Amino acid sequence: MPLICLVRHGQASADAGDYDVLSGLGRAQASAVGRELARRGLRDPYLVAGTLTRQRDTARIAAEAAGFQGSLHQDARWNEYDHLALLGRYAPPRNEERSVQDLLDHALTAWMEDSGPAEGRTWTAFADGARTALAELSATLGRGRDAVVFTSAGLIAAVCGALLSLPAEGVVALNRVAVNASLTTLVVGGSGTTLLTFNEHAHFAGDRRRMLTYR
Repeated sequence: MPLICLVRHGQASADAGDYDVLSGLGRAQASAVGRELARRGLRDPYLVAGTLTRQRDTARIAAEAAGFQGSLHQDARWNEYDHLALLGRYAPPRNEERSVQDLLDHALTAWMEDSGPAEGRTWTAFADGARTALAELSATLGRGRDAVVFTSAGLIAAVCGALLSLPAEGVVALNRVAVNASLTTLVVGGSGTTLLTFNEHAHFAGDRRRMLTYR
């Protein structure tokens, strides 16, 4: 049965002028997850990435580390939501008692509950795009071929939430704990696509634990 590995991008540049650029650590994380992908012996992997720079660069670095020779396909349906726009639209005024992560959780929950936002698309449209992209990818894989998708935490949480029929708070909880350059594995069978593992990051264990980041 085909396997689909969802890879969260490496650490972005939160403190730089352009967030959508891998940090130095993010590049190292991308190389580490590439080596982990090589270890798994994926079959003729079909490579897909969103169109964001941090996603495409993670894909390029990981593919080089893994020795993958196939072309990288791009699909904007795997792009992350704009977290800064969400914070500006839904987050309550920041105070010293609430972390940025708490504010983002609040904003994400509010977005999921908002059926008709005045600006931007709905959460339903965002999540449906990811599910449709996954369904199309699953349908194109033969029995002897796997796939790797380089995407972001929000998309991975949306897909896993749909596969597990989770409520909104469950999806937010998955999004919160997603590790940079982690692996989530799906298996495609006769009855559909099933979640096999979530947020694997053993490639950042032991003496590589210093590489473990969430944002």
